[in-house]
Parts: sequence; structure tokens; C-alpha cells
Amino acid sequence: MKSHLCNFSLALNNAVRDYNQQLYLCCLMTYGCLLRPHREIRELTWSDFSEDLRYIHLSGNRNKSGRNRIVPVPAYIRDVLVKGESNHNIFSGNNKPLNQDYFKTLWSRFKKQSDILEQGQTLYSFRHSGAIEIFKRTGSLHKLQRAMGHSSLNVSLTYLRGLKVAELKEEDMPMV
Repeated sequence: MKSHLCNFSLALNNAVRDYNQQLYLCCLMTYGCLLRPHREIRELTWSDFSEDLRYIHLSGNRNKSGRNRIVPVPAYIRDVLVKGESNHNIFSGNNKPLNQDYFKTLWSRFKKQSDILEQGQTLYSFRHSGAIEIFKRTGSLHKLQRAMGHSSLNVSLTYLRGLKVAELKEEDMPMV
């Protein structure tokens, strides 16, 4: 079975950046902010960000869960952002977002010319990789669930299916 996880390696990072800046930012935000690329990221305006760009505030009608979300923005993403006018979309530079297939089309074109990606890897693979990173760093399923914006822990658990779990050793077992 093939892994559908994108290891956000330096090579992949550079390849996407060299191919298209907007796709690069979309991938970074999908991985680092755990936002969904085809709506949540594509529709972002500068007014969704805090003044210092450290947080993204999404109202419930702007995300799949229907709940308000406040998402931290890592420094490596803030370093790439160039703030525009408050009511402007961060990608189109005007009041309207890019069309709903914009990133899907860019990703398909990138995949055709890339020798780094495997068949079946999608933009959502970055979200899966980011979820695994959060779980590895925190060890908390609850934090993962909140970061992902999931209403059910079971949904969050599906994002960990590609996580390699170390073999149990005798010393790992409960002691009496």
C-alpha cells in the first residue's frame, strides 16, 4: 500500500516554491495551519488574520466544521506573507477569491512535471502530514482534534493512519 503522505522535505518545499508561489503558500498553510486548501485557504482575506499575522480567525460559516476557529500561523508562514488590503483575498489581491478549482488544477500540473511526488498524493496530504507532526510533538489527541477543527475524535484519528508506531518492548508494558 502506498503512503499518501507528503513529507514536507526541503526538496519538495523548494520544488513547489519554484513551480508556483501561490501553490507553495497553499501547501505551507495546509501543512502548517492545517487548513483545507480548496475553500478555507483559497477564500482567506487579510482581515481573517490578526494584525501581527500570528493568527487566522475563521467564522463557522467559512469552514467545514461550522465552528469558529482560531488558528496559529507559524513563523515560517508569516515570513512568506506580504500583507495586502484588509478586504482583499490573499491570493487574488482583490475582493474575489480565485476559482474553486484553482489549486486543484495547479497541483495536477505540478504533479505531471514533478519527479518527487508519488501517484495519489494530494494537497490534503500536507494536512495529514501536519496532523501527524502535531500528534508527534504533543502526544495529545485532544489538541490534534482542536487543531484540525474536527467535531469527532474518530475523524482526527483517521489522520494518524500513516503514523508508524514503534514496536512495544517489555519495558513499555505496565509494571506491578
